Amino acid sequence: MLQFAQFGAGRIGAIHAANLAASGRAALRHIVDVHAPSAAALAAKHGATVSDTATALADPAVGAVIIASSTDTHADLVIAAAEAGKAIFCEKPIDLSLPRVDACLAAVAKAGVPMLVGFNRRFDPNFAELHRRIGAGAIGAVEQVVITSRDPGPPPVSYIKVSGGLFRDMTIHDFDMARWMLGEEPVEVFATGAVLVDKAIGEAGDIDSAMIILKTASGRMAHINNSRRAAYGYDQRVEVHGSAGRLIAGNRIGTTVEQADGKHVATDLPLHFFLERYADAYRIELAAFLDAVEKGTPMPVGAEDGRQALVLADAAYRSLTEGRPVKVA
Repeated sequence: MLQFAQFGAGRIGAIHAANLAASGRAALRHIVDVHAPSAAALAAKHGATVSDTATALADPAVGAVIIASSTDTHADLVIAAAEAGKAIFCEKPIDLSLPRVDACLAAVAKAGVPMLVGFNRRFDPNFAELHRRIGAGAIGAVEQVVITSRDPGPPPVSYIKVSGGLFRDMTIHDFDMARWMLGEEPVEVFATGAVLVDKAIGEAGDIDSAMIILKTASGRMAHINNSRRAAYGYDQRVEVHGSAGRLIAGNRIGTTVEQADGKHVATDLPLHFFLERYADAYRIELAAFLDAVEKGTPMPVGAEDGRQALVLADAAYRSLTEGRPVKVA
């Protein structure tokens, strides 16, 4: 049974720890977190030991790590885990700096360890089925991808200040989805944004609403629209238009019950936030990581995918600042 050291005991860490325990294929051996009460509670719940980084990585019984700590710790932990010879599951983003990401990729390549980046939306059953049908030729050649991603409400401004901004924090998932659905790398980005939700976000130097157009060398296009606010819940939809038809993956809702009367037809609202919306995706993502480690097969979402999403985020910020389309370096 694969033994894990996990860095981070917050809400994402709690999800991964629970999924590890439920998998029957792995065990949580060490928990590392700067917040001692959170680390102690999660360790006690899953029979793990509260440790420091050096102790956890030096343990020869540990074969893999989950990095679910704050973004500013990811790069150092990736490099340390690689040098210790551990398989790596790292939440997005790898880092907010492209040079630091490249240093991580170099360390991972040198060590020859497998690494998965936590773009969990690829593992959502509905999005995965949509992608499978694209590959099966159900709609012919892909021409346009439309991604809607809106949070139910903005995070605290204290988080905004350290998040790296909308494109690196929130849209980075959508950049990865766009690459995956397009089947080609975008070569041009045009981004526009505004502060429509919370003026404090603007005062912190960020935007809370955005629209981005991506274009590939062959002319395929993707449109991403983001908002930090959706009064009706967590809005997560994808549409792909092709030469022979279209595919749509809609929101997940609480129940499929539909109520109708003389004035209205109503359904439940979308699930409230990512913890509920992507619960299945997190479980499937972990299973995919375990499969790849056990079988020695390539990770379904590798370190290079994490890098390419950040490249697009950086290009989007240049486009937003300069008010023009930007070629992707």
